[in-house]
Amino acid sequence: MQLIDGKAVSEKVLEECSAEIEKIGRKGKIPGLAVVLVGNDPASKAYVGSKVRTCEKLGVHSLKIELPEETSQERLLQVIDELNQDSKIHGILVQSPPPSQIDESAVVLAIKPEKDVDGFHPENVAKLTLEDSSGFVPCTPLGCLRLLQEYNVETNGVDVVVVGRSMIVGKSMALLLMSNNSSGNSTVTVAHSRTKNLESVCSRADIIIAAVGRPHFLTDEHISEGAVVIDVGINRLEDKNSKKGYKLVGDVDFDSVVDKCKAITPVPGGVGPMTIAMLISNTIKACKRTM
Repeated sequence: MQLIDGKAVSEKVLEECSAEIEKIGRKGKIPGLAVVLVGNDPASKAYVGSKVRTCEKLGVHSLKIELPEETSQERLLQVIDELNQDSKIHGILVQSPPPSQIDESAVVLAIKPEKDVDGFHPENVAKLTLEDSSGFVPCTPLGCLRLLQEYNVETNGVDVVVVGRSMIVGKSMALLLMSNNSSGNSTVTVAHSRTKNLESVCSRADIIIAAVGRPHFLTDEHISEGAVVIDVGINRLEDKNSKKGYKLVGDVDFDSVVDKCKAITPVPGGVGPMTIAMLISNTIKACKRTM
């Protein structure tokens, strides 16, 4: 069994980003990323902080905008419009989920497609579907694909089951792996929590992408011998022995499946670090488009 080290791969991606930033800098440009946080959710604050620190470390111009919990939809859209017009900002990210009074779909539509480094705008979704590389791919699926590439996991002609159907991960991941190129060409099944006979569906897979958002949802009954498992889930479980009072676990019951896997990502330390690395990569891509 091989442990897929997302932290090591993310560091490699960030080294590549650093070289690109230096090259862009010689031409008088600095990539700029704006991160907007509405409310006081502790997990969201931690994610935003991590993104900003990574930007600062690499020399990316970062702008963190924190808005109160009661911020109106109108006010948030005004902030996005200002960022759309700011030539120093190449990527805009509004931390999800926003408070209940905010229509997240309207927020996604408000961000200019060329600054939508999250890859959620319909124009970028269409480009992903059409295999148009000029668009932005959501960061987590892009990170998962890079992990498969770095560990030389064959995707050509293999059976993949993606468990989860969100646009953020599941659908985008399926589209990437179905693509007609060397990183795709997979036969992809998209399953979810309501799929009948899920164990049977999953057990046929050479590669499983778990992105259902439920702790330990997939067990050894879902995994075939020699499968590669990419666990996207990050779930908090109460742990009285931890100083924080909780521990992070994936959507896969790691201990029950690890001996059957050819390779697997741990949680934490697997997919998580890749998401931020690919966000920086997308921001650089957006910046280069303006040159």
